[in-house]
Amino acid sequence: MTKIYYMILGLFFLASCAQKMPQSNYNPVPYDLGVPFFPDSMNIPKNNPMTVEGVKLGRYLFYDGRLSGNPDKPMSCASCHKQEYSFECGLNDFFDGHPIGNSGQKTPNVMLPLINLVWNNSGYFWNGLINHNNKQLGSKKYGVPEDSLYTMTNIESTVWMAIKAPHEMDGNIKKAVKMIKNDAFYRDLFYRAFGTSEINIDLISKAIAQFVRSLVSFNSKFDRFMAGELQLSKSEMRGLMLFTTEGADCFHCHGSPALPLWTTNLFMNNAKDIDFEGQNDRSVVTGNPLDKGKYRVPTLRNIEFTAPYMHDGRFKTLDEVLDFYNNHLKRSPYIDPLSINANHGGMHLSDRDLADLKAFLLTLSDTAFIYDKRFSNPW
Repeated sequence: MTKIYYMILGLFFLASCAQKMPQSNYNPVPYDLGVPFFPDSMNIPKNNPMTVEGVKLGRYLFYDGRLSGNPDKPMSCASCHKQEYSFECGLNDFFDGHPIGNSGQKTPNVMLPLINLVWNNSGYFWNGLINHNNKQLGSKKYGVPEDSLYTMTNIESTVWMAIKAPHEMDGNIKKAVKMIKNDAFYRDLFYRAFGTSEINIDLISKAIAQFVRSLVSFNSKFDRFMAGELQLSKSEMRGLMLFTTEGADCFHCHGSPALPLWTTNLFMNNAKDIDFEGQNDRSVVTGNPLDKGKYRVPTLRNIEFTAPYMHDGRFKTLDEVLDFYNNHLKRSPYIDPLSINANHGGMHLSDRDLADLKAFLLTLSDTAFIYDKRFSNPW
């Protein structure tokens, strides 16, 4: 009996050691974004530093249909955020820019691309609802309790919102966590990323946020021009001059070569409406009536791939966008003061000028990002 007792005790000891062995696998490596010339003011929370292991885990989760918590209606982040469209849904036979959630509802606005978000410190979504100053916890609308797990402050916050929103996954957070937790493959990845095999919505959100922050684009034709690797055509150069001067007056909202994000990440009224009734604009977040019609200025990087355009997707092509800015700007008391062309209805450029401006915008396409295997489906 004594011999059997010690054999059993030895087995328990070995089992205990086996459970503790993964500790040697927790040695997270800081993630290098590899971007040489972008701003330093990165939006990375102190409690969620980017690591190679965290980004890897987040990539698997981003593409995992079990996030919906519904085995009959699997849906992942990537169900709508498509790499070929700069991680928005694009304009195609299935999507019109407004994805359809598991409930059958369409998203209220078109999607913003998930690109270079690590440098956005002014707020996420078209109206900036997700921002550092938002104290709201949970959501009565989505049936999510007021709990510190459910903040509305950063990219991490968008994960639980995506799971619960009817126009997105229309799912169940607890069931999603359970489905992920039941996969032994994930337990090792969570340990390597966070030093624990415990799986919960907080760590799931942090991992996905790390992957989203890794989605950086800096290898367009224009980037290579700035690096001295190639020359722009005469048409593209003329377009650049129009863009960065009062001729087309694009730079006030979208920045200049000195700010290679091609967005200021500010919220502006770009003179496309005079009736703001029912709009979910910046004024809904700030309570300031002067913010009516203001929406986040999207990046122009990969603009070739991110149709339709504007917060409501009213323009299907770049040519329609250019025609709007050229001839159809509308005056209202809420137009941004920097929109100087709104005073006379548009830019009124020639057809050649518009062609040159479009040629320049297409130099901001980063096909290396669109086909980068680091961001593709790892499954």
